[in-house]
Amino acid sequence: MKILAVSTGTAQRLPGKSYKTGIDKHPVNGPVLIDTEGLVGDAICNRKHHGGPEQAVYVEGSLTLDWWAAELGRAIPPGTFGENLVIEGIDNRLVAVGDRFAFGDIVLEATSARIPCATFAAHMDDPGFVNRYFRAGRPGIYCRVLSGGVVQVGMPVSHTPYGGEKVTMPELMETYGRIPAADHARYLSTPISAKIRKLLTAG
Repeated sequence: MKILAVSTGTAQRLPGKSYKTGIDKHPVNGPVLIDTEGLVGDAICNRKHHGGPEQAVYVEGSLTLDWWAAELGRAIPPGTFGENLVIEGIDNRLVAVGDRFAFGDIVLEATSARIPCATFAAHMDDPGFVNRYFRAGRPGIYCRVLSGGVVQVGMPVSHTPYGGEKVTMPELMETYGRIPAADHARYLSTPISAKIRKLLTAG
């Protein structure tokens, strides 16, 4: 298991949109510093929904991107989904909150699932892509940075599954905005993102 791609983006306007987004990411040649806010130099435009310490790094597994390439009938170059890192041998469906990815001095911890939005659909040039992404049940993985450092392509990666209750990425996407009350305690027992934790403890 290793880092297959490291990608960053600059603030750009998508066709037909009035706002800027950093979703259009491209592979970087050479080392990139990762700190608690993510990859240094990567554009994060809408801080209400993206970025920050709880969504510092966006990860895609190579097995999931291979599935999408077959599903869409075309190549999926690194950065296509707006991801920062592609990790070899990872199937997003099997990743749970609290899973850790370690490479070099860096340790990432999965906190939440990628939820598709209109910007993502526009970037993919497919108005129906939000629904298609939900139906696929293979959401990308947002991570917090427990330990920062320098990342570059080819670094070996270790994946340590969370030892407690499991809340997988597909389950997080499926229950987005409507987590059943019976599952609140299980979700809260994990190192889930602060945003979701606040929603579960409100009131």
